[in-house]
Amino acid sequence: MRIAYVCFSSYGGSGVIASALARGMADRGHEVHVVCSDPELHERALGDGIRRWPVRAAEYPLFERPLYAVAVAAALEEVGREASLDLVHVHYAVPHATSAYLARQMLGPDAFKIVTTLHGTDVTRVGVERGVRSVNRFSVAASDGITVPSAYLRDAARDVLALGDREIEVIENFVDTDQFAPAEPDRGAIDALFAEEEAGAPLLVHVSNFRPVKRVVDTVDVLARIREHRPARLLLIGDGPDRAAVQARAHEQGVGGAVAFLGTTDDVPRYVAGADLFLLTSETESFGLAALEAQSCGVPVVAYGVGGLGEVIRDGETGALAKSGDVAALADAALALLADDDARRRMGARAREDVLLRYRHAAALDRYERYYRRVCGDATK
Repeated sequence: MRIAYVCFSSYGGSGVIASALARGMADRGHEVHVVCSDPELHERALGDGIRRWPVRAAEYPLFERPLYAVAVAAALEEVGREASLDLVHVHYAVPHATSAYLARQMLGPDAFKIVTTLHGTDVTRVGVERGVRSVNRFSVAASDGITVPSAYLRDAARDVLALGDREIEVIENFVDTDQFAPAEPDRGAIDALFAEEEAGAPLLVHVSNFRPVKRVVDTVDVLARIREHRPARLLLIGDGPDRAAVQARAHEQGVGGAVAFLGTTDDVPRYVAGADLFLLTSETESFGLAALEAQSCGVPVVAYGVGGLGEVIRDGETGALAKSGDVAALADAALALLADDDARRRMGARAREDVLLRYRHAAALDRYERYYRRVCGDATK
């Protein structure tokens, strides 16, 4: 098949899944193209044999923002015409589903099919903003196939986007279980990130894009409560608009030396595998890819039980779930696991086993490949 993937270049789950799918399909012999504003940010995941198409959004004084959605449509029209695509798979509907629809209209009746994967806030937050919701609904409904990573998001999409009984395929996110695997922690590298007196303390790790919906400030509050009872430290991986607020809260709580900010890195598995616990404080999660990656490393996840996280984390077996916003309950769950090393290790082992059983990369590729052929009616070029 001839497939183009469209995704954002920013640090986040939708881009991770799109680039992993692109690499996997290329390895299976499909002709794969990737369209995004900065393909080099996905370079490590994409590797060789995949053609990159940068999005060149025009800037002009007349417009308040660069014309990103139009530029994506133009790039898709170009690759669709040149490569005679069978399928365009867009990740995150806003505005990619609209861009793909526009490109298909330009190409005419023999144009590619469109699969839209909804990732969460393109349904629950951004996608229902007054300025985009009607266009988003139309564009998603106009797609030939719709996928979501969880039953939770399938039901939300049908309700919020008024999709009725439209078929929506649930294909869970996946993880490279070789890359994200249990490993001996690099204690020297980890200790070097913290104040000297914090060396050797139990390590909590959080990974996100530091948007408000991730409630990263809560991770600092959880740490402060834990430290009332025992030593602990927190490693924050990623970056985004709430970083300054998180730094300020760490100072307010008097835990600045026990909080380290790593920023964005390609070495996420190395640091996650070195954690005693993974902490997830999102206000909502359609799936929770970061939680899946932690579990694949054999690290129990302590999280707010929101959205699709209850489908990924088995409460009391592979992790612990608390009510959304209940910092005290999250801290208590973490303290209980930190106080019992054997129980924590058993939980981590069960988490790893669960990932190997349910979320392997190859199994997800099989499902997507079958779905692509069904959407295209096997009439590939």
